[in-house]
This record gives sequence, structure tokens and C-alpha cells, in this order.
Amino acid sequence: MRITRVEAEPFEMRLAEPYSIAYESIDSAINVFLSLETDAGITGVGCAAPDPTITGETVEMVLDGIRNTVDPLLKGADPLRISWVNTKLSEEMPGRPSTRAAVDMALHDILGKRASLPLWRLLGGFRDHILTSITIGILPADETVMTARTRVTEGFRCLKIKGGLDVNEDIEKMLRVREEVGPDIALRFDANQGYSVPQALEFTRATRKANLELIEQPTPKDVPELLGKVTRESPIPVMADESLVRLQDAFYLARAGLVDMVNVKLMKVGGISEALQIDAVARSAGIEVMVGCVDEAALAIAAGLHFALARPNVTRADLDGHLDLIGDPTAGTVTIREGFIYPSEKPGLGCTGLD
Repeated sequence: MRITRVEAEPFEMRLAEPYSIAYESIDSAINVFLSLETDAGITGVGCAAPDPTITGETVEMVLDGIRNTVDPLLKGADPLRISWVNTKLSEEMPGRPSTRAAVDMALHDILGKRASLPLWRLLGGFRDHILTSITIGILPADETVMTARTRVTEGFRCLKIKGGLDVNEDIEKMLRVREEVGPDIALRFDANQGYSVPQALEFTRATRKANLELIEQPTPKDVPELLGKVTRESPIPVMADESLVRLQDAFYLARAGLVDMVNVKLMKVGGISEALQIDAVARSAGIEVMVGCVDEAALAIAAGLHFALARPNVTRADLDGHLDLIGDPTAGTVTIREGFIYPSEKPGLGCTGLD
């Protein structure tokens, strides 16, 4: 089996509900969809969600990388040699993780379709569904509480609240949300690098009675040692997100004991293959993994889900980046029921094509 054609197409999707985090506001997303056709009649599909802040890429960089690097490398290549392709692309495009993630997804999609099995079964098959959080962006306290109530009414059992701009307001929000939703709803908090160490510790201590599941990336990513200072004194688990981009970052965070958990996003690390290696490092250090996402189509969410379902150490999911995208051509590739996210049982990633 050989790859005969490489196609990439950008697709802009508006958000039904724009949102804000500590360092930006978002009202739309552009994903690049990748198709790899083979001479066996199998087409693998992948998705890149470039973001200058998170992945260091623009849409133009992704398209350029696919046209000038991916296309000549993959034309005529065996799509089942996933490790060889990823090694070559890591050497030639080290700073383009979402581009590499799209290729890695498409190759894994071909693998699953060739085997006539959903990918999560091929990768290990530990579980067949997982609880996902749904994110609430930065809003005034009253709106945060109201939105939390609405999400619980919709069936979600885990909420992730964004903050990082005002620690006192964030404390008030989390205490009020806990009071509103009751003790059985899991609550996570993401500061998106917005706090100093004293502020992070003030937050974790003041919200202790709210029984939060975790605090995500409270301090700036460029100084991971700050995470360690919070982790050592925080009464709730601390998770790294922006501080984890490469496999080497996972090793450093684990070796130095800087965090309790890590958030692995395929767009940030370069795909399923790299995510599996990061999970192995984390598991060896007793660090739990959450699979996360950016604003990405259901196809990319499915790739993260298949990774999560395959490994026992991936204990949490934050896979909601597709829910507010208007006109997603891969909608329906995953399903959410009563707060749990399920894959398609179709082969590969479960996406039969781009509608």
C-alpha cells in the first residue's frame, strides 16, 4: 500500500458562543483538514488546529508545511511506517506540532481502516468511554454560576472553569459554583498562567472546601520551577499544560517532581504517537494524564479520545473543543452522553470523509 495523493484544505468555523481566557478572547477557529489517499482505496484523514500562542503556527505555515514537506515525503510512501514518517517530520518540521499531528492522525486512521478496527482497540483498548469536562470561559461571577447550572442541566458531570485575571474573583466563583451544583459534580480550574506562586497558593487554600479536582497551569510556562513551588504546598493537585510541549518537557517535569498531572494536547505535542510516549514517561513517574484540546473539529477530538481510551494512565479528558463550532464537516465523529464521550465504532478514527 502506497500513498498516492496528499490534500489539505483550511476551513473556518465560527463559535456559537465566543469565550475568554486569561490571555485572549476567541470567536472563531480555522482548522486545516488533511486527506491521504492510497492505492488500496483507503483514505486517511487528519486535522490541524494551528494557534500562534499554543502551537506556534499559523494556517499559512501549516499549508506551506504540507505542500513543501509532507507532500514530497509521503507521495509513494508506505502509510503504515508511522514511526519512520514521524521521525522524518520531526527532523524537518520541529516547530510545527499541529501540522505533524494532522499527518500522524491520518496515518493512524489508515492503520485502523486497514485493520477494520477502531483505533482505540488497536492502541490498547483499556476503556470504551471516558468522562469529559466542559469549559466555562472567563465570565462575571453571576454568569459563571448560571452557565454552570445550565451545563449540569444539560447532563455534564464535570466542569472546567477558566480564570487567572483576578484571584479574589476566581475564589468567589469556585465557591459559588460548588454551592450551586452540589458535591457530585467534578470541578476543575484553569488559570492559564495567570497567577504568581503566592496567588496560586492563596487560591488553592481558599477554595479547599470546594473540593476541586485540580488547578491547571497556575503560573507562567517559561518557568516550570514555579509549578513545583505551587505543587509542594498546594492542598489540591497541580496540572501542567502550557509547560508541556515536548517529550523532553514531560521528562523534566517528572524528574523534578514539579506537578501531579499533565495535560496532553495532540496539537501541542505533535500527534498520537508522541502523546503515547509522553504518557509512558508520566506513568513511570506516577503522574496522571488528562487529554485536552484546543478549538478543533470533531475529527481531532476523536484522535485525542482514541489515545485516551487506549491507556490506563489517561484518567481524565477535557474534550469539548468541537461543541461550539458551527459547520464542522466532521461533526458526529464522537458522541457525548450524560457527560461521557464515546468514539465511533467505525474503523480508524471513525470519520468516513469530510462532508
